[in-house]
Formats: sequence, C-alpha cells, structure tokens
Amino acid sequence: MYKTTYPKGFPQGFLWGGATAANQVEGAWNLDGKGLTTAEVVEKATDRKKMSMDAVTTASIQAAVADATDTRYPKRRGVDFYHHYKEDIKLFAEMGFKVYRFSIAWSRVFPNGDEAQPNEAGLAFYDRVIAELKKYDIQPLITLSHYEMPIALTLKQNGWASRATIAAFNRFTAVVFKRYQGQVPYWLTFNEINTGTWGFHETGAIDTTMSKHDQLQTRYQALHHQFIASAIATKQLHEIDPHAKIGSMLARMQTYPGTPNPIDVQAAQLEDDKNLFFTDVQARGEYPEYMNRYFADNGIALAMADDDQAILAQYPVDFISFSYYMTTVTTADAGEQTNGNMATGGRNPYLEESDWGWQIDSVGLRITLDEMWDRYRKPLFVVENGLGAVDQLTADGQMHDDYRIDYLRQHITQMQEAIADGVDLMGYTMWGPIDLVSFSTSEMSKRYGFIYVDQDDAGQGSLARIKKDSFYWYQKVIKSNGDDLA
Repeated sequence: MYKTTYPKGFPQGFLWGGATAANQVEGAWNLDGKGLTTAEVVEKATDRKKMSMDAVTTASIQAAVADATDTRYPKRRGVDFYHHYKEDIKLFAEMGFKVYRFSIAWSRVFPNGDEAQPNEAGLAFYDRVIAELKKYDIQPLITLSHYEMPIALTLKQNGWASRATIAAFNRFTAVVFKRYQGQVPYWLTFNEINTGTWGFHETGAIDTTMSKHDQLQTRYQALHHQFIASAIATKQLHEIDPHAKIGSMLARMQTYPGTPNPIDVQAAQLEDDKNLFFTDVQARGEYPEYMNRYFADNGIALAMADDDQAILAQYPVDFISFSYYMTTVTTADAGEQTNGNMATGGRNPYLEESDWGWQIDSVGLRITLDEMWDRYRKPLFVVENGLGAVDQLTADGQMHDDYRIDYLRQHITQMQEAIADGVDLMGYTMWGPIDLVSFSTSEMSKRYGFIYVDQDDAGQGSLARIKKDSFYWYQKVIKSNGDDLA
C-alpha cells in the first residue's frame, strides 16, 4: 500500500526480551519424574570449533542412559534454572523484558514421550514459571520442541523417522495448549527445523551407520513427519486457544555468491532455497516445486498419507521466527570454509569473526529480514541472535563486555532499518540473556548472557548471578524502545 511516510523506529508494543532452551538452562535432569532427552545423551565436544551433537549410536545412547552422572553431559545440569527461576526472571524483569522465550521439555511432561497421562510434577514446574512471568507482566513465548525429544522415543522407534511420533507429539501439544490456555500468547513448533538435515539432534533419529542416500531419505522423512505434526499443532491451538498465535522457527543461513559469476550466483540461490524450503512448507502450506528436482536427483521418495498435503495447506503457521548469527559465501567450487551454528560455507573476507569462528554480519540481518518479508508477507520475529564470547570477570567481580554491546547495537540498528524498509517485525529475543550451556559444544566458556553465571565447564562454581555491563545497556535499550543504543 502506497504511503508518503515510513516507520522511523520500533513500533509500540515491540516485544523485547531474551531466549533460552530447557536443555541448556534447566538442569534437574533426574528430578520430579523427568525423562532423559536427546540433548542429554551427547557428550561435551573436545574441540570448540567442531560440533559433536550428532555423533551418536545406539550403543553411545545406551551408555549415556546407564550413566547416572552429569560429568560427561553438561546439558544435564544447565545453570539450574529449575531452582533459580524466580531469581532469573526477576533479573529479566529488571531489564524490562516484554517477552521471554523458553521451551517446555517434552520429557518433563511425558518422560518417555508417549505415556497415556502426563507427569503432573513436570507441568507444575511450568505452572510456576508462567506464574512468575505473569507477576512481572512478561509474556511467555514457548518453544514446543527445542532439541530435547524424549530419548525413549529414539530407542523405541528411531524418533521422528517413525510416523508414530506425530501422535505422541500432538498428545503433548494438546496437553500444554489446554493447560496454558489464555496464559501463553505465542508458541513455536520446532526449533531451527531445517537443522534436521544434519541429523540426530533435531530428528532424534540415529542414522550414523547409514549410507549418505539413506541418511538423506531418513532425515527428510523425519522432517515431513514434523511438518505434519506442526500443522496439527496449529489446528489444535486455533481450536483450543483462538487468541494465541503459533509460528515456525528457522535457523536462517543467509548466503552470498562468492563472485558475480552466474554459476556462483545460481549456487547461492540454490543454497538459499534449500534453507527457506522449511518455511515455504510451514508458512505457505505446500512443498515448493524446486524441491522436486532435489528429491529426484538424490533418490528421495517421501512416504505421505493421503491427506498430508491437505493438512499442510489448511494449517500454515501464523508468523515466522528465525535465528540469525552469521552469513556465509557460496561458490560452485568450494573455497576456504567457515562454520557456526550449523551454517557451513565459504569465508567472507569482509567480515570479522567471533572466538568460535562465526562471521559477524549485522547488515546481513537486514538483508534477511527484507528478503523473508518479501517472500512470505507474514509477521517476522527474530527469536535468536547473540554473541558467544570468552567473558572474564575482573578482580573486583565486574564483567565489562563492550564487545557484546557493540555486536548487539549493530544488529538492532539493522533491525530498525528493516522496519523502515516496511518489514512487519514482531520482536527480538536475544540469545541467551543468561549464560547457559552451549548447544553446539556443551561449554560454559562460550558465554552469551547479560547475566554471568558462576559455573565453569566442569560444572564447578557457586551459580551466583552477576550483571554484566550489557545488562544495563539492554535495560536502556528496552526502556527507550530501541531509540537509545549508545
């Protein structure tokens, strides 16, 4: 629609906040009837620039299940949000959070994933968390599946490779939708669903001994089952709680062509399409035609029920959320590679890198927002973005993290530019507002938070919470609705 003006700042009601995942903060892995999850059977990485979350076998899972300690599995302990949630939420409120994104661990509610009745003690914990958020007028944004599927479903039916997992998941979603009707305005289905092409951590399916073809077949079949489960969850929410909204969640892997050579431009276009395929299905309600060639060329044949495509078409998501950490470069001939948060591609000589080799590209966030708005015309939500760094306390117990403030300032500035471009942006939940156990490597040394947690990689420390300089900076940003970024 033509207008003579354009937005000059963040809209009123913009949802400022932060994001975490149950498997990275909660701890209490063996309390109150909770079952083990896929996240809690993967050992800590030995190389901080190489992710180990998919190097699993049936034997390694069985060994992990038999291990009654958290020594090799840091996500089992997290940062003990389970017992510190009141303190942590109070700190979020002090910053001025409007929204807090967190996940409900499926295995707290259904320890094995498919029981007939939910675990009341698990639901009671989330009752308390949501009540505490309400106390401070912080809106919950809840992820239904954030890399923490009950491991029992992997051992029983190879996770999402089995169509039976759809019914188990949607029993879980129906329970939490009914339990929190009128209390949770925003939900997300599968965290970074596209990372299921990388394997176990997202699909819960063991495929390490398979051929490359069988791996792809298994992973895309598992993802199809998740697409159907997401559509059914959308239907459930709209019927149970019509005022609530539900969104998809993508790990956005923006890539640039390495040169103006048309073959590089086409290679980058194909790489981008493979990334956006997932939101195409969940937001548009259909498999895009361009994937037909990819499936045929790779010998992938998806098993679909007769009404699967009709279900996808009838129940697309209400909004689109995504994580954004870095960009890469794509060429027809691979050059020097970089990686981060599962985005693997060519190195961009114009960008700086984090301590973990993740290329920092704030302008890329504006590019992504503009392109996704043009493609989907659905509200967008940046639900993960942040800087993992080695933070060192000073002798007097202070944490001066100007590098994090600078990183966030640059990215928030580019969000404001995208809004001026016409993008309908709902909010921003920075990852993660409190130090947590890293997803990719299970480190504590890789710190993101506005709040420092006194715990090291071995789990030693007082768990004391300490405000960093960025805490006060973000407090100012929220109070000014993004106007004061100094």
